[in-house]
Amino acid sequence: MPLESLFGKPRVVIGMVHLGALPGSPDYAGSLDRVVETAVADARAIEEAGLDGIMVENFGDVPFHAERVPSETVAAMAVALAAIGSAVRFPIGVNVLRNDARSALGLCAATKASFVRVNVHVGASVTDQGLVQGRAAETLRERSRLWAGAAENAPLVFADVDVKHASPLGIADLALIAEDTYARGGADVLLVTGSGTGKETSFEDVRRVRQAVPEAPVLVASGVTDRTLARALQEAHGAIVGTWLKRDGKVGNPVDPVRARALVAVARG
Repeated sequence: MPLESLFGKPRVVIGMVHLGALPGSPDYAGSLDRVVETAVADARAIEEAGLDGIMVENFGDVPFHAERVPSETVAAMAVALAAIGSAVRFPIGVNVLRNDARSALGLCAATKASFVRVNVHVGASVTDQGLVQGRAAETLRERSRLWAGAAENAPLVFADVDVKHASPLGIADLALIAEDTYARGGADVLLVTGSGTGKETSFEDVRRVRQAVPEAPVLVASGVTDRTLARALQEAHGAIVGTWLKRDGKVGNPVDPVRARALVAVARG
């Protein structure tokens, strides 16, 4: 199973490291060092609490580019990922918002990141960035090219099924989207979310995805709290937790070590 190969266990809880605004984005405050220091502190807090890994994304770069991001964004993320990789030992993932899987793979090739998140892997979705199209064929071929002769080291692709802040074009059936994402799109892990950042994921949706592709690892990827994590670990193969881990449950705040430890206590219990 992909999760076991990367994390050493079949069920995982992954924390989010939300990077502050990076150079070139409207809210950039002028100090990349400060952004990196905050990200490293969050990553360390998540690891010390006992979670299984992190996903790093350029969350502060709103409004997001629909697909390809500029070179300064990739360069800044590489700096941040290199610093995080030197500070922690558990698996690191990367999501280049909104949907730049090519840059995410490049970052894995240049840093210790070992999995990527792709918001729209197959099909097309209407989002707040406009129309975003899946590029599974390009993504998987690029992964094969970058890790030619070393496929066992290639990053895993975590792909959303009907991602938050979006509406799918064409097929609107969650089960069919899940089948296409996994069987035809070649994703390694499927993610199920609510309607937006921090919004609770429907466990009915999780069950529909699992029934459609029972062989696929599935993670609950938004709205998980200390109250819902136990169910997420029963209904799926784990969760990605961001907003609830932050101080006062506000996504723009630093990671709260007390909340992180509470989440791990639930997972272990």
